[in-house]
Amino acid sequence: MKAIFDERQLLHKPERYFRRGAYVPHPEQPERALLIRDMLERNGFPIERPRDFGEAPIKAVHDAGYVDFLKDAYVRWRTAAGDAEPIPNYHPGRRAGRRPSEIFGQLGWYVTDTSVPLTQGLWEAAYWSAQTAAETAERVMSGERMVYGLCRPPGHHALSDAANGFCAFNNAAIAAQKLREHFSRVAILDIDTHTGNGTLDIFYERGDVFLCSLHVDPANYPTYYLGYADERGEGEGEGTTLNLLLSPGEDVQTILARFVEGLAAIRAFGAEALVVSLGFDMAGDDPLSEVNMTGEGFAAMAREIVRLRLPTALIQEGGYLGPSLAGNAEVYLTASRDELAKDIQEVRDEP
Repeated sequence: MKAIFDERQLLHKPERYFRRGAYVPHPEQPERALLIRDMLERNGFPIERPRDFGEAPIKAVHDAGYVDFLKDAYVRWRTAAGDAEPIPNYHPGRRAGRRPSEIFGQLGWYVTDTSVPLTQGLWEAAYWSAQTAAETAERVMSGERMVYGLCRPPGHHALSDAANGFCAFNNAAIAAQKLREHFSRVAILDIDTHTGNGTLDIFYERGDVFLCSLHVDPANYPTYYLGYADERGEGEGEGTTLNLLLSPGEDVQTILARFVEGLAAIRAFGAEALVVSLGFDMAGDDPLSEVNMTGEGFAAMAREIVRLRLPTALIQEGGYLGPSLAGNAEVYLTASRDELAKDIQEVRDEP
């Protein structure tokens, strides 16, 4: 099983963000990707760089104005504001109104919270994270059964037209949209501790992409505004969104039981290919977790996903600098690789 990664994804280095009334050190650091990359190398996973597919795969799921904004937003901010910290302090209300022309207003228009600060390397890191997702999907379309995209920064909170929750471009959505070039029905399974709210936003009215998001109840936990059980899709997408909620403190048995519900729904949808938004921040020792997932639980998930026998793009989402990050990535990906080899052999042996 191959992994895809580009070191330009490390160029985004946020220092802090404003959370619950105070500045805190930013948890989405380049070291997250380095820990996983080093683990891949130790375990013999081939790591390859993505090709440059340009902006087309990004703009296939994101508003073009938003994508173009991010290209030079940092330079525009520095020109207008000097050394002031580039975080938005103006936001449109629920009735959005019109996009302004000045950088101060546009920053709030296109960045929903304080967790995606403009940095000098944000555009390039997010761009190559998106290319990693596109390359991962392209390999799957070309016949590889499962490929892992080490995407950083993550993506599943990025809305169609705005950054949110550490995420600039929605890598899982980019991979799913690319897979749609070859497969008529694609499922996304989001197993990050937070709602895949951006992915929900992008595909909510589409019937060709099924989203199952397994996450902590957003009533009292980020992302707050999307991801409730009664959100099932609209229009052509009615019935193609499934939010499986967890309560704070949930144990691994309960998490896996809800996960199995999601697999059943994916089978019922008739998916021909799968994208997994792979978050390791469900781990009990992750700095952002409120549930008690374990390494054994991640390995069990990995094996069951392989047993779906679907062409699968694994797209890295959360998982922060807790003690078990690299270990959980290791048990998940090695379990995937081992189960995949076993399953391929079983298929060959079938009469």
